[in-house]
Amino acid sequence: MGIRVVRTAPGEAVIEMELRREMLNGFGIAHGGMIFAFADSAFALACNSHEDNGTITVASGVDVNFLRPAMQGQTITAHAKAVHEGRSGVYDIEVTAQGPNDPEPVLITLFRGRSRTIPKPAK
Repeated sequence: MGIRVVRTAPGEAVIEMELRREMLNGFGIAHGGMIFAFADSAFALACNSHEDNGTITVASGVDVNFLRPAMQGQTITAHAKAVHEGRSGVYDIEVTAQGPNDPEPVLITLFRGRSRTIPKPAK
């Protein structure tokens, strides 16, 4: 997908990606599945940004709200932040879009992820 990791810290992650033509839907705007996968990637990084103690954290459910469209050539940024961490967690991810001529990024998606920490599967 061409995702760049900007920053990770315990319970937090920031990533960015440029929207390309192949990421658009039939209406010429960013495909919701692409935005979802992008936000989910930030969620995964934030959930697993702690030291490895023999566990992994996976999604147990999400809610996603698409607020505005994003267009080809815009850079989208996802900022994931823990709201609650523990065996079960809650993370909020805000996705913004900004084009080369846009003065400020615009909020396009709100994603709330619920997580569960489980033992690392044996290989």
